[in-house]
Amino acid sequence: MTFYPYTAMNVSYAVIGSLLTPAPVDWARVGAIAAIYLLATGISAHALDAMGPNKPWGQLMSNTQLLGLALASLLASAAIGLYYVLTAVPVLLLVGLPEIFFLFAYNLELFGGFFHSKWWFGLSWGFLPVIAGYVIQTDTVGLLAVVGGLFCFASAYAEITTSKSYKVIKRDPGSPLAGLARRYESHLKIIVGSAVVVALALVLLRSL
Repeated sequence: MTFYPYTAMNVSYAVIGSLLTPAPVDWARVGAIAAIYLLATGISAHALDAMGPNKPWGQLMSNTQLLGLALASLLASAAIGLYYVLTAVPVLLLVGLPEIFFLFAYNLELFGGFFHSKWWFGLSWGFLPVIAGYVIQTDTVGLLAVVGGLFCFASAYAEITTSKSYKVIKRDPGSPLAGLARRYESHLKIIVGSAVVVALALVLLRSL
């Protein structure tokens, strides 16, 4: 249900942002931002996505169950974020509110699906998680955060672009483009794996 490749990529972006700070790392905050995105995008976003017009998860759960799961995960995520907003990093609220908006607008394809696009995916799933990770450490937005965010925006944009092409081919089992589908699948694994590897490498470097 959480579609772990997207979730791993998204959480990795938040961790990367958190570890770009030049100041000493607060590891509790690294864990907090990872948990926030794991709950909000890993569970809540995919539950909402299953309620969308394309119903990618079929009839595994009813819309009522999916909405309950989405809201419960989002509330848990928001509770962690609100704790840090009220106690240490009020600027985090300026990132959290747009992310909540995109959570609903993108996955439920609101406003005629205007926000359900590759560009908005790159912004909400790539750029903003890096900013949020940096902000939870510093309560500000630095140049490193913006540069890292742009890199992760490009990574997320490439991922969703490849994913859409891959899904189109996979819908037709007899497609003569099966070989191309395998190539796309390899590209997706490289994109997701790269994000995870960079995050783990930063964890190792900053923990030494």
